[in-house]
Amino acid sequence: MVGRRRGSRAQRGSQQPQQQRRGGPRKTLREPALFAKETGYETEVPHEKLTISQAKRGTPAVRPVRVYADGIFDLFHSGHARALMQAKNLFPNTHLIVGVCSDELTHKFKGYTVMTESERYEALIHCRYVDEVVRDAPWTLSPEFLKKHKIDFVAHDDIPYTSAGSEDVYKHIKQAGMFVATQRTEGISTSDLITRIVRDYDLYVRRNLQRGYTASDLNVSFIREKKIRLQNQVDRMKETVKTVEEKSKHFVYKVEEKSQDLIHKWEEKSREFIGNFLEMFGPDGAWHVLQERSGRMLQALSPYASPATSPRGSPSSSPTRERSPSPPSPSSSRSSQSSRSPRSSPTSTKGATAHPLTTLSSMSEEDDDE
Repeated sequence: MVGRRRGSRAQRGSQQPQQQRRGGPRKTLREPALFAKETGYETEVPHEKLTISQAKRGTPAVRPVRVYADGIFDLFHSGHARALMQAKNLFPNTHLIVGVCSDELTHKFKGYTVMTESERYEALIHCRYVDEVVRDAPWTLSPEFLKKHKIDFVAHDDIPYTSAGSEDVYKHIKQAGMFVATQRTEGISTSDLITRIVRDYDLYVRRNLQRGYTASDLNVSFIREKKIRLQNQVDRMKETVKTVEEKSKHFVYKVEEKSQDLIHKWEEKSREFIGNFLEMFGPDGAWHVLQERSGRMLQALSPYASPATSPRGSPSSSPTRERSPSPPSPSSSRSSQSSRSPRSSPTSTKGATAHPLTTLSSMSEEDDDE
């Protein structure tokens, strides 16, 4: 089953019908891994010892290479998962067994854990690379334990693991040729995670108080709890002030930007207005051209009169020119005829200076003649 998982896409495609005939697709990625039996691994297939070269060449599906990896796996993280992934991919057909030490052994040889042993067991059985989990695994691997679980190889990083009065607890495994090295993931470990929490202890206490945990849950005194809550209020007020300040700065910036735009628009409009005014009323503008054309039209419609002559027959010395006389009206023609009459009195030509009686007499004489 593990070999089919590591096969090529063509092999996987050819195996899908067989899997469906056997009762559907694999359940490896749909169900958690199994816990190892207390009695160990039982199989009807003879379990012969393998060398590393034989395991790398591949083994039959009924005889997978049983690889064992142990650890504490507290605060299960990506470093643990990568180590198990390497152990799973050591050979083409690998059955990965993971041993998890109990709380008692861990507290005795390494230190206090954050997660309980049951929580650590549950974390391991839900890792996709794990096929089997051994609970309460031994701190040092004995030949009896290896034989009980039919273990072919042990996977771990090759750094000597000093513990329980030994310079390297995997020394005898290496001497037996059953040790396969994996690589550690730098920058992540359980100790690093705990160091982050201890370093930022106050921050995480405040975080959990905000999330509803009580002071007794966090093992914090009453005075410290009040101090932390007060500090949280101060921090929230600072954040509010900072937010208001940023918004006000943004508003002022927008106002300045708008004012600059308005000023630029006003300047453009004023320039346009002044240019249009000069174009219309300037020395060469359309207004002067229109006045000149209107003057020419008036001159064409009413031309100037010819120069008047003086009584002596010489042109008038006046520089001004008079308009041509308009056509005479009937009343004026009558007056001119009366003035040419031989009976008219010389006093009638004086207009407004003649006496009224004289005017009346002259008019009566003209009527008699007619």
